[in-house]
Amino acid sequence: MGLATYLCDEAGPAYKPNESLEKSLEKLVALPLTDVLYVRLDWRDMQSRPGRLDPCEHWKIAFDLARQYGKRIGFRIQLMSPVIKPQSMPDFLLDKVPLYELGTTDEVGKNLPGKVHYAPQYNHPAFMAALQEMDGLLADAYDGSAQVEFMDTYMYGFWGEGHTWPFEDRNPFPDYATGAATFNRIFDMQSAHWNKTPLATNTQPDYNRVGNAELVDRTIRSHNWLRTDTIFIENMQIESLSNRPPWVAGFVENALSDGTAQNLGVSEGVTRNDNIIAHARDVGPNYFSLWNWHKIQAERLMSYYDRYPDAIDELSTRIGYRVRPSWIWAFEKDGSPGLVLGLANDGVAGVPGALRISIKSERGQTLSEGSLDPGYPLPGKVRQALFNLPRGTTLEGLRMYAQIEVKGVRHPVNWACHQKTEKDGALVVRRNI
Repeated sequence: MGLATYLCDEAGPAYKPNESLEKSLEKLVALPLTDVLYVRLDWRDMQSRPGRLDPCEHWKIAFDLARQYGKRIGFRIQLMSPVIKPQSMPDFLLDKVPLYELGTTDEVGKNLPGKVHYAPQYNHPAFMAALQEMDGLLADAYDGSAQVEFMDTYMYGFWGEGHTWPFEDRNPFPDYATGAATFNRIFDMQSAHWNKTPLATNTQPDYNRVGNAELVDRTIRSHNWLRTDTIFIENMQIESLSNRPPWVAGFVENALSDGTAQNLGVSEGVTRNDNIIAHARDVGPNYFSLWNWHKIQAERLMSYYDRYPDAIDELSTRIGYRVRPSWIWAFEKDGSPGLVLGLANDGVAGVPGALRISIKSERGQTLSEGSLDPGYPLPGKVRQALFNLPRGTTLEGLRMYAQIEVKGVRHPVNWACHQKTEKDGALVVRRNI
């Protein structure tokens, strides 16, 4: 969880004149603000021939740097994007999969006036077979990897994936049923391949009538996660994110300005970036993007942060879940001791999975353990958990560990408490009143 620094978007990776790609990416990875990294690529960046993956250079550099700096990566593989020429899908599919012309637009970006926008026929057998193969290869390499935080769900997107704005009434399918069935089939395929790594589904409304609402519902029911590519534009997305179940993580993406005078957007003393951050905080996110849209560069992020650090700093201390035992009560029953923990959450979001607590002896023997209901403790609330311990256990010096279990995989959790924890993450029980 935390602040997600973008290394690459649909316009390409970070770039600075007269600087190597590796150096530009490393400066982003090394930012103290960075908790998680995010990479957005096109299918053709991952595969140039059937039967194997051959990732682009910035994908490989990103994973090498993430390993070096101890940070995890979330990513999206786009099946369609208006910024890519000739298409997001690899060349070996271009003469096999028909393209549907959505129309001509100036709305994609300042550098793409008069863009003729095409969508692939997603339900074409050649497209579906190749996608299943590529996604399977990708999952074989990265599902459950300690380096991967999440993967975005493949979708037909109004924003983000596809960027089909402003063609809200058009799609490459003959009818709604075909479009919805196609993307439900793709979701089934992706869910089967990625059974350890969370999938993040966009909450964008179903303007294009391809079944997006059903994908959001299925995402929640399968304990996967949600994301948005805008915090301002559609009220339906705010409703979905704000009222998601507490065990579902939420990712808020919104481009930030670089702090130059023409991009500050000050209103009543508040910059546009700080306004974005305040609205993001209101929906209780687990992740928030640090991203200069189509102009990714560490210096651009820092040029704003160096002058206006407060909103970003405040969000960085509250984003996601921040769990601590606010109370530790000791008791004895039938001659055996026990502990009751009153677990508090100082973050703005629920726990995106099940919080698991282990109580161990000073020698590392597990004495008692168990999990809370998924999502708990809730922000600003206390959830109690009782642990019975073996007869004769000395309470002082016991070591408490926390993990989060997501899709059957457990990850260590750092206690968000005043008391200093041990190097292995343990919180040592001691009497303080």
